Amino acid sequence: MNKANTPNIPHTMKTVAYQQSLAIDHPSALIDAELTTPAPVGRDLLVEVAAIAVNPVDYKIRQMVAPEDGEYKVLGWDALGRVVAKAEDSTEFEIGELVFYAGDLNRQGSNAQYHLVDERIVAKAPKHIPAEHAAALPLTSITAWELAFEKLGIAMKTDTNNQNEVVLVTAAAGGVGSILIQLLKQLSNATVIATASRPESKQWLSEIGADHIIDHSQALGPQINQLNLEVTHIASLSHTEQYFEQFVELLKPFGRIALIDDPTNLDFTLLKPKSLSLCYEFMFSRSMFETEDMAEQGKILSKVAELIDQKAIRSTLGKNLGCINASNLIEAHRILESGASIGKLVLSGFNDQ
Repeated sequence: MNKANTPNIPHTMKTVAYQQSLAIDHPSALIDAELTTPAPVGRDLLVEVAAIAVNPVDYKIRQMVAPEDGEYKVLGWDALGRVVAKAEDSTEFEIGELVFYAGDLNRQGSNAQYHLVDERIVAKAPKHIPAEHAAALPLTSITAWELAFEKLGIAMKTDTNNQNEVVLVTAAAGGVGSILIQLLKQLSNATVIATASRPESKQWLSEIGADHIIDHSQALGPQINQLNLEVTHIASLSHTEQYFEQFVELLKPFGRIALIDDPTNLDFTLLKPKSLSLCYEFMFSRSMFETEDMAEQGKILSKVAELIDQKAIRSTLGKNLGCINASNLIEAHRILESGASIGKLVLSGFNDQ
């Protein structure tokens, strides 16, 4: 571990963790805990965390994954902070650099004062926005980028095969949809149809560039028919099972659907007549399996940081809930579980309560 020119790193650190999978209204659903500060190995960076964001994966893991008896599990897969130490094989970043990243489900999360992360999934943070605005970006930006340009295969503006692509984005006002729409409008020539039902969600989608906004509480087909558009791609960000038959009806032959949620009962045979494609996007796959192209996620984040600094896209921060502690994180989980959030929820700093 390289500790040259670093501040004194304490032996223990503040975290927010849990020891049992409990409902969010239980007082011990998340707790403040003092744990041993980890040491970097391999290609790890040790990052002093300044800001975090909260995602649906946080509450899903809390609900479904119970720690071993007596152990603490730390959630959190969006962070911004400063590199304070690194392992011997880590060569991409210098101590003192400000970085941001989404982390790895196989490891403890970023709801901690100090956090270990493999340098291959890290990028230098945007220079011209506050820490909490940048912390809102990594997980959803990687998810949106991989979904749009890798899974759906949306053509970039520089692609000579660029066609008249029409992308339907469902549940578009959430964290992934909010960055996906911006990336599509900046980097492709696709027409974007976004779905939302609440007035404030529709206003937000209009601000970030959606070409058309329809109401997902109503039948989708008649609304899209009024636009005189044929849908070529669908980014299904929530309730795929509820809309699946409508998706099949809406899509042009050879169209594609990419989803990020967890439907349990889809009739895949419906895809066959139109030769439709269906695929999952799960941004943790590269880090979970340490794929050969794992470093692509660091590159994606570097491009996102450039777009932010160029003011081509904006942070999707929705609300800052204050300092990083159990009380505020419980509130973040409660909001996300309600399904009522717009943009991303962030917290910053381990201030004393």
